[in-house]
Amino acid sequence: MKRVTGIGGVFFHAKDPAALGAWYKKHLGIDVQGWGGAAFRWTDAEGKPVRGTTAWLIAPAGSDQFAPSRSPFMIDYRVDDLGALLEALRAEGCEVLEKTEESEYGKFGWVMDPEGNKIELWQPPPGQ
Repeated sequence: MKRVTGIGGVFFHAKDPAALGAWYKKHLGIDVQGWGGAAFRWTDAEGKPVRGTTAWLIAPAGSDQFAPSRSPFMIDYRVDDLGALLEALRAEGCEVLEKTEESEYGKFGWVMDPEGNKIELWQPPPGQ
């Protein structure tokens, strides 16, 4: 079974998300949207579009979005089979959070690493 197949997103806290988003937009050219982040479309070595995106998000400091982790960041990893991976992680003694979500964006589950960092696992919808 494949486990992680790539990075689906990087999320982090900021004291002033709007100001930091404006800084990233002005200085690095990241097109920060109203939801607080950007979606990077994937391309091949020649710059031609391929299916897939990587999300990037600035979350308000103090938000509980990464709870129960106290870390100011969370990395989202793409996976092929979320259910099978969560089952395997539980069998290996990992701290898998009970909550899962499913939406038009795919399936989501979470696990805590040994240092208390919350890790998001994302199975994209078919064809992505």
